[in-house]
Amino acid sequence: MAFSAWRGIAGIIHPTLRPGATEEFIRLLPEGIGVIPLFLNISRGTREEFGTVMGAYEQQIALCAEQGSDAIHPNGAPPFMVLGREAETRLIGGWEEKYKTPIFTSGQNHVAALRAMGIKSIVGATYFHGEINESFAAYFRDAGFDVRCMAGIDVPFNKVQELSGELIYAHIKKSYLQAGGADAIYMLGSGWRTLHIVDMLERDLGVPVIHPVPARVWEFQKRLHVNEPRSGYGRLLETLPAMV
Repeated sequence: MAFSAWRGIAGIIHPTLRPGATEEFIRLLPEGIGVIPLFLNISRGTREEFGTVMGAYEQQIALCAEQGSDAIHPNGAPPFMVLGREAETRLIGGWEEKYKTPIFTSGQNHVAALRAMGIKSIVGATYFHGEINESFAAYFRDAGFDVRCMAGIDVPFNKVQELSGELIYAHIKKSYLQAGGADAIYMLGSGWRTLHIVDMLERDLGVPVIHPVPARVWEFQKRLHVNEPRSGYGRLLETLPAMV
């Protein structure tokens, strides 16, 4: 039996059991949009672990589709980005055909948001360390963006949510200035609690910030034909540009 919500249903599969991102997403959604939140249990945040989870994602996508979701978002950028753009596109296209429901990944969502804002170059920030950041950068280069840097913070995967906003602000600002600037700042990952620094970064550095939580709220609004701007969380949600 499927339930309903009067402005549509957003199905979302979170990659971890980490609190925070689900609550932020629901708080920013317009009234009347229902949410079916499901979860995986990624715990190590390694490339090897990301390679094992596609079957679990599909099980949850099938459940979201069965329950009448109007669009489904398998959240979690890294598991899909490490596949590469082409493999990700084939996978999502197959799932859409199989489950007869629009589906978009975090990476596809972030690319769509950057394009909607007319962005050509980015400075990226992540809470991953080492070579995996190059895979993230390659994903955006393959989508046509000039990636000036993709700078990670070396923090244990289960401690990301404990990073202070001040530390993350300083990390991003330093990376942005060292890279010589860009059209926008891109923040990869929903694990850190950083919504409160988005407006500050935009004011101080004079460029848009693409943050995963406002970005997914923006795309669900577009896909569900809802148009409610929100101030205080960056230009994307404040202006609600059309999807390109």
